[in-house]
Amino acid sequence: MSLIPSLRPGGRHGLSSRETRDPIGFAVAAVNRLAQSDLLDRVGLRRQAEQAVYSTTRNGFWAATAAGRTFARTGRRTAGARPASAAPRGVFDLTPTDDEAMLVDVATELAADLLRPAAAGADEACAPPAAVLAAALEVGLPGLGVPEELGGIMEERSAMAGTLVAEALAHGDMGLAVAALAPGAVATAIGLWGTEAQQQTYLPAFTGDDVPAAALTIAEPAVLFDAFTLATTARRDGDGYVLDGLKSAVVRGAEAELFVVAADLDGTPTLFLVESGAEGLAVEADPSMGVRAAALSRLHLTGVRVGADALLGDTDGTAYAECVRLSRLAWCALAVGTAQAVLDHVKDYVNERHAFGEPISHRQSVAFMVADMAIEVQAMRLLTWKAASRATRGDDVASAVGLARQLCTEKGMRIGLDGVQLLGGHGFVKEHPVERWYRDLRAVGVMEGAVLV
Repeated sequence: MSLIPSLRPGGRHGLSSRETRDPIGFAVAAVNRLAQSDLLDRVGLRRQAEQAVYSTTRNGFWAATAAGRTFARTGRRTAGARPASAAPRGVFDLTPTDDEAMLVDVATELAADLLRPAAAGADEACAPPAAVLAAALEVGLPGLGVPEELGGIMEERSAMAGTLVAEALAHGDMGLAVAALAPGAVATAIGLWGTEAQQQTYLPAFTGDDVPAAALTIAEPAVLFDAFTLATTARRDGDGYVLDGLKSAVVRGAEAELFVVAADLDGTPTLFLVESGAEGLAVEADPSMGVRAAALSRLHLTGVRVGADALLGDTDGTAYAECVRLSRLAWCALAVGTAQAVLDHVKDYVNERHAFGEPISHRQSVAFMVADMAIEVQAMRLLTWKAASRATRGDDVASAVGLARQLCTEKGMRIGLDGVQLLGGHGFVKEHPVERWYRDLRAVGVMEGAVLV
C-alpha cells in the first residue's frame, strides 16, 4: 500500500491543531486515519466472511425505524457557521488543488482495495458490508461538508472535493459509494441550511467516532416523479408540523437514525429533520434494479409529528432547490466514476479477447465504439467538474447542473449498454461486472436525493 504515514503524533487524527486548520489538513487527516487502520488488510483476507447479508432485505420486510440515539439538544456550545465559498482563481482551471488531489488518492485506493472486491457480494445481499462503512468513517467522509468551526475538517465550501471523492468511490462501486456517502449528505445539508441550534444538536454526532446512519430522502415511488412536485405533505399543527407520505430510494433506511425528508408545505417543497424514533415512521424494503448495495428502502410517514425546530432551511423553496441541484451534481459524479470503470474494463477486454487470430480491438467497429465511450466519459467529467467548481465558489449552478445531468444520464446509460454489447455473451453474466455497472448507470436519471456535495 502507498498510503502516506502519520506526519507526527498528537493533535486530532495525528495532526497538530494548527495543521487541521490548514486547507490541506482535511486531506492529510483522511490519509492518516486510513493509514493507521488495519481495515483494508483485514478485509482483504476475509471479504466474504464480512458480508452483511440482510436476508430480510432480499425477502422483504416491514418494520418500525431504528430506535436510534437521543441527539443532545445542548450539543456543541460553539456558534453556528456556514461553509465559506472558495475564492475564484481568476482563470478557467479545473485542475484539482493539492489537498483535493491528496484526498482523491485516498478515495481511489479505498475504492480499489475495498469497494471493488466487495461489490458483487454487496449487490447480491442488497446491503453494504460493515467493513466498507467502517472504512468510510476511518477516512472521515461524513465530515467533508462540515465546517471546521463545527468539528469538521473543512475551512471552505468544497463541492469540488465532494464531487471528486464521489467519482473516485464510484469507480469501485456506485452502490457502495452511495451507502458510504449517505451520512455525509445529511451532515452537509445541516451545515449548509441548518440553524445554529440544529447544527449544535446534530453535527457533533457526524464528526465523532460513532457516526449515525442517516438519509436524505427526496424521491417518491411515482411515475415520472418530479422533485418539485411532492406528494408527501407537511401541515402546520400548533407549534409544529405533521408529515404524511411515502419516500423511496432511502439509503440504509432500516438502520438510519436521522432523516432529512422533503415534503410539500403550503405548495412549496421544504426540508424537515426527522429522527427515527418519531411515532408514525415505518420502513419497507425496496430492492431495485441498480444501486442495490446501498440497501434502498421506502419510508412511510403516517401522521409524523415534529417540532417547529425540525424545519431545515427556508419555506420559500430556495434551500430545497439548491439541495436538489447539489444532489443531482453528486449523481453526475457517481455516473462519471462508474462510466470510467466500464471504459477501463472494456479497453482491457477488447485488447485481450481474440477472434480469427487477432484482438477484437483491431476491428474498426469495436475500436470506434471504445473511442466514442472515451470521448463521452471526458465530456461527462468536464461538465460535472465545471458545475462543481461553480458550486464551490457559491455561484448559481442551475444551468451547469442541468447540462451535466442531461449528458450524464444519456451518455452514462449508453456507455453501460455499449460495455455490455462489447463483451458479447460475457456482458450478460455476473462473471464480469459490466452488467452491474449498466444497472447502476440507469439510476442516474431517476434518482433524487440520497447523496449531496
